[in-house]
Amino acid sequence: MDQLRIGLYVFLDLTWFQHPFPFSHFKIKTEEQIRTIRGLGLKSVRYDPTQSDPPQSASAKSSPQPVQETSDVIAKGLAAKRALIERIKVQREAAARIENAFINTAKTVREIDKNIFSHPAETVSNAKQLVKQISDSILCAQELAIHVMGDKMGGEELYFHSLNVTMLSLMMARDLGLPQPAVGVLGIGALFHDIGHKEIPSRILLKTEPLTPAERHLFEMHCQYGVELGKRLEFTPPILSIIHDHHEFFDGTGYPQKLKGEAIGLLARIVAIANHYDELCNPPNIADALTPHEALSTMFAKLRSKFDPKLLQVFIRCLGVYPPGTILQLSNGVIGMVATVNTAKPMKPMVVIYDASIPKDEAILIDLERETDLNIAKAIRPAQVPNEIYNYLSPRKRVSYYFDAAQPGQEKPAP
Repeated sequence: MDQLRIGLYVFLDLTWFQHPFPFSHFKIKTEEQIRTIRGLGLKSVRYDPTQSDPPQSASAKSSPQPVQETSDVIAKGLAAKRALIERIKVQREAAARIENAFINTAKTVREIDKNIFSHPAETVSNAKQLVKQISDSILCAQELAIHVMGDKMGGEELYFHSLNVTMLSLMMARDLGLPQPAVGVLGIGALFHDIGHKEIPSRILLKTEPLTPAERHLFEMHCQYGVELGKRLEFTPPILSIIHDHHEFFDGTGYPQKLKGEAIGLLARIVAIANHYDELCNPPNIADALTPHEALSTMFAKLRSKFDPKLLQVFIRCLGVYPPGTILQLSNGVIGMVATVNTAKPMKPMVVIYDASIPKDEAILIDLERETDLNIAKAIRPAQVPNEIYNYLSPRKRVSYYFDAAQPGQEKPAP
């Protein structure tokens, strides 16, 4: 204990609830931390030389402090930790509420998909009502939090793609300040952008190997088929344009007409970005899936010419460089997963922390906006993470997002 000094990276062999620090291992930065460690009743602590600063040639010993003062510091720290535990409890309750809302929304999308031709007028009306509810919630919020969903989704996976594309498109509409009528058109166009898939055989839609040229040609017909089905549903021309053009690329390499630049409508350009991102994250063959961070990086670094550059910047700004579902390493070496991104502060997400001493269901949630000493060091591919950490964090094999809106006067949304 008398060898403790500022710059040592130490490990406290205590459970998370037995000490006042945010983490059980960290680099000592202040004399107060040294006094607090000495007051914990440990006979010794482990340290990591590789993560520690080299000793100073004349390192000063920390000054003694009355036992009572040290006890007060520890008591205050533990009280702060109890407050954090209460915040985490509230966040978990909010997470359950949001997850239920997501599942219910997916069920609504399923009913819309099932009844669209048997009860077209009623179903289109329900779809418009759903889009209005989502867009009102997103557009009226002071702050918007994007959440990655858990695995207990109740068998609604078939409907996640259209829901994801709708959510992500409306997120961009909020940032762009689009007027309400355009947002309504965008929401319906995004929700039904793949309605033409109903005319494509399942063997092609679900094929995990590359499509043959003939299969590719038939698949690409879903844009035209979608327009024909949309006309039967009496969709307006702006909605039909989204359905027809959501695979057009800004550089003219898309389909079905190889439109270029602003010849593609604004709303279709928005849906094209949300659609391509979700396809990278959730391809037919899950082995080909990119992590959210990789998908954004690929779109920006390798595919940038294919998207409207201003809209792509908006998309990345909203999701953050580290979107929900990204596994990452923090500046203190701790591994975690981004659970929630606040679109106003995308570089300060809420992170689920891996700590083997804490049960998975009680995992620590760290808000990087509060933990000012911490930042993100790097993103990590799931394959590079040991199995026990991967299983603890449980990033979804398929990534789905949902939004939570904070109303005026409420606290920041919690995951």
